Amino acid sequence: MDHGRKTIGLIACLAILSPLVVFLASCKVPTDEEIKKSLEVVDLDSKWVAKEYRQWPHPKLTLVPVITFRVKNLSSVPLKYVNFNALFKEQGAVENRGDCFLAAIRKKPVLPGELSDLITMKSNFGVEGMNLDSFKNNLGWQTFTVKLFVQMKGSRHVLLGEWIVSRKIDFKEDQPVQLKEIKKEPEKKK
Repeated sequence: MDHGRKTIGLIACLAILSPLVVFLASCKVPTDEEIKKSLEVVDLDSKWVAKEYRQWPHPKLTLVPVITFRVKNLSSVPLKYVNFNALFKEQGAVENRGDCFLAAIRKKPVLPGELSDLITMKSNFGVEGMNLDSFKNNLGWQTFTVKLFVQMKGSRHVLLGEWIVSRKIDFKEDQPVQLKEIKKEPEKKK
């Protein structure tokens, strides 16, 4: 009789612990290598866009670097709760000149083999000038690089790669308003 109770108790414990073990295994923090093997950055593009633009009272144009990309899911499970961090700096510099953190993949997981929606990351700091022409000889407008990191399921930030930011500017200045001269018609004689 005592042996039967122990067996039933053991089965009951296993029944309770089995889901817990499965749950804990699914909560495991992935390693850097597991993360790198689970996704791939594709369709990466970069450019500079206006953060601030004004013509009056003092002309000012601030351009910031931006990257856009998609993520391809290389794993056998949906990708969800994925964060990205982009660090922007002048090529060869030690310190960053801007960054962007983005909780990118949330409500709509990326299924195995599929691509994410387009992800856009814009630096919070950039380079100042007065107008587009002022950037031609602006010593502050150097070649920038961006390091892209990913974080998922409580992992540390894992470096996905480093790219040179294109010097393409996606911005058009306002054109001056041209007033037409209104010609007066000669007065009619009464």
